[in-house]
Amino acid sequence: MLVDGLKPVLIKAPDSRPELSRRPGKKEEQDTVDQKTRQALKQDKFVSTTTHSLEWASAHRQSVMTATWIVLAAVVAAIAGGLVYNMRSDAAAAAFGAAMQVYQSPLTQPGEPVPPGAKAYATSAERAKAANALFLAIADKYGMTPSGGNAHYFAGLTYSDAGETQQAEDALKRVAGGWNKNLAALAKFSLAQLYRNSGRDPQAIDLYNQLSAKPTTTVPYGIAQLQLAELYQSEGKAKEAKDIYASLKDKDAKGPAGTIAAEKLNPEAAGPQMRIPQ
Repeated sequence: MLVDGLKPVLIKAPDSRPELSRRPGKKEEQDTVDQKTRQALKQDKFVSTTTHSLEWASAHRQSVMTATWIVLAAVVAAIAGGLVYNMRSDAAAAAFGAAMQVYQSPLTQPGEPVPPGAKAYATSAERAKAANALFLAIADKYGMTPSGGNAHYFAGLTYSDAGETQQAEDALKRVAGGWNKNLAALAKFSLAQLYRNSGRDPQAIDLYNQLSAKPTTTVPYGIAQLQLAELYQSEGKAKEAKDIYASLKDKDAKGPAGTIAAEKLNPEAAGPQMRIPQ
């Protein structure tokens, strides 16, 4: 019986048929098989590689141990070598400092008292000879250290100060041909001065040109050029000297070399001692 005003509602009976699950297609089945195959191959490769590595290590155990000991020995040797080098460098530096104290000792006048413990010499040649012996000993014993290299250079200087020109030339040439470019430049600079003092100006000019072509921290371009201009000036070559001074004035206007060059070109402002002979 229907109630007035109400519409009938249709109620669906539940579907008694079971839901069928979706079966994978052939492509999906093939992808699953391929993935499993790749995983199996990777696992087999890892196992094979690990097995071979272990077998090789086992078969070559003695070689592996030997190589390990060689590496360890090299590391220990490097550390020990560094420690020994540092100790020798410290000893060389101390010895070099003592030699420099002798080289810089004051010169005394006859009858002048010397303070207790102080070293003093009557002449610069006597002082240079005393310092020279110390520098030579340092260069011989610690030649591969920085202080040993400096000792080679100062041995040449002290030979020169002692009036032993040939020994000084030989010593400075050895340093000038060394691997340390800054020390080599100092040696060439001192060698050029030795040539000037012994009347060998062409050789001095050649060295000043070398130093100008390859300036270093110890002998900058301006210093080498000033020395060359001074040499030309002493030979009466005023034009060559002026050309160098003019060039330095432009290139190093605010630097020390440029300032000196400007004074040389304007001697009235700098004083008569800066005047270039005509």
